[in-house]
Amino acid sequence: MSTTSTQPDLLYSEEEEALRAAVRDLLADHCDPADVITRIESDAPHGSAAWKALAEGMGLAGLLVPEAKGGQGASHREAAVVCEELGRAVAPVPFLTSAVVATEALLACGTDDLLADLASGRLIGALAVGLDTAPGAAFTTVRLEDGLLHGELTGIADAAVADVLLVPADDGGLYAVDGDAVTVTPQASLDLTRPLATVTLAGAPGRRLGEAGPAVRRALRAGAGLLASEQLGLADWSLTETVRYLKERKQFNRPVGGFQALKHRLAQLWLEVVNLRAAARGAADALATGEDADVSVAVAQAYAGQVAVHAAEEALQLHGGIGMTWEHPVHLYLKRAKADSIAYGTAGAHRETLACLVDLQAP
Repeated sequence: MSTTSTQPDLLYSEEEEALRAAVRDLLADHCDPADVITRIESDAPHGSAAWKALAEGMGLAGLLVPEAKGGQGASHREAAVVCEELGRAVAPVPFLTSAVVATEALLACGTDDLLADLASGRLIGALAVGLDTAPGAAFTTVRLEDGLLHGELTGIADAAVADVLLVPADDGGLYAVDGDAVTVTPQASLDLTRPLATVTLAGAPGRRLGEAGPAVRRALRAGAGLLASEQLGLADWSLTETVRYLKERKQFNRPVGGFQALKHRLAQLWLEVVNLRAAARGAADALATGEDADVSVAVAQAYAGQVAVHAAEEALQLHGGIGMTWEHPVHLYLKRAKADSIAYGTAGAHRETLACLVDLQAP
């Protein structure tokens, strides 16, 4: 008797691999490590040319938007592949914040006109909720008074380049606010490729889109789930580059990678990256199908942060002296990994969520 398997297929499809190759080629042209380092030293860390090529040239800004609403009609699996490559290149572009998080919030509200603008790349959106906020956690709101919005929101990722901000208010609504109607003040951030800012609203007009609670939760869940793929990308780059370097670097007239102690460290790291790939793919597939998405996202984020940080730390240490220089890009990966480890909730917060979801609460 034959049975039909209900297990998800987490392997990459031919279409996903073709998308990966196209994105990697584009990023090789627009996000060279030396260029990224130069950008973060300037007042404009975002790669505008890279974002234009991704959003308008390849249509990736509308990847999650249905075709009927002006997008590509793809799933979170394809978006996860893009996040992997952006993590591998530590690209300073607002894909996660605009094409995923802000887009998911708008999809929850059914705002077709703004969706079309974000999908086309004409506008960049940002959800005005702190980057450290976990799905389902309480978030800060602003005050609605006489139809105008007043208040201050901190830790908003990519607010400096956002054309429209999606702002939660104390009346329970989510409001679209023009980026020119607010004051954006940069905040000190470890990861300079994804800058944070404080957003101040002093009587800013806004358009009510829908209920903030469900929209913010949906957006943060998608952000956390696909962040795991970004963390996978940067962990995989760290491992691959470290192996390549240790094969080339010689000490005592033999490749450094030939020493058994280093082989053991790399083997352990390889196992961690393989496990992270399974968790990240599981989260992306669950978001795409809607099956056990809360559990899969919590599992991925309970594990992803520590692996990405460990991979970047090993890369820095095993590159030796050159890894400590500003000119080598490994510091970009370590800073992104550290920042990502608290983005959309810490590993501890996701473990608590997971314990509640599967009824394994601590005594």
